Amino acid sequence: MRKCSPWLTAWLVLSVGLASCSGLKKWLSGIGGQPTPFQPPAQAADATPLLRFTPTPEPTPAAVSLPTPVCTNILTFLEDLTIPDGTLVRPGEALDKRWLVQNNGSCNWNDRYRLKLASGPALDVPQEQALYPARSGTQAIIRVLFTAPDETGLLRSAWQAFSPQGEAFGDPFYIEVLVESPAP
Repeated sequence: MRKCSPWLTAWLVLSVGLASCSGLKKWLSGIGGQPTPFQPPAQAADATPLLRFTPTPEPTPAAVSLPTPVCTNILTFLEDLTIPDGTLVRPGEALDKRWLVQNNGSCNWNDRYRLKLASGPALDVPQEQALYPARSGTQAIIRVLFTAPDETGLLRSAWQAFSPQGEAFGDPFYIEVLVESPAP
């Protein structure tokens, strides 16, 4: 193996060093040999303007009609306030019957709730009428003005509450009277 002269070795090291320095200088100075100063993107003359994000406010939702929550209808009979069962009455007599009931359901009874004849004679009143309004959890007095019939004997007229959907609910309640024979 042949040895290189120390001058040749020095020349090679110096050439490589200078070559790498000029490459470094060229890389640092940019194209064309002129150094380009750093400019942030917003200051560059040919820079595209920055897009700015402007949040769009959320649209206010339109009022939504929610379905009426389902409630329960419960009528509890508490007591007869007038005309106890088996009361003796005359034919054609006016009968002012009143019942005390409780609205034990979660629905409030309004003008769409009905009272309907469930069985027996109507005793001169419409077979369907408005149920007395009552808020949930309150007591109510249901009043119906009957007229005793001309025929004698034991009569029972039973009534039932109905929801606006036409569904019967709660305890039925009734008037029970004994119509006496007319005096001779």
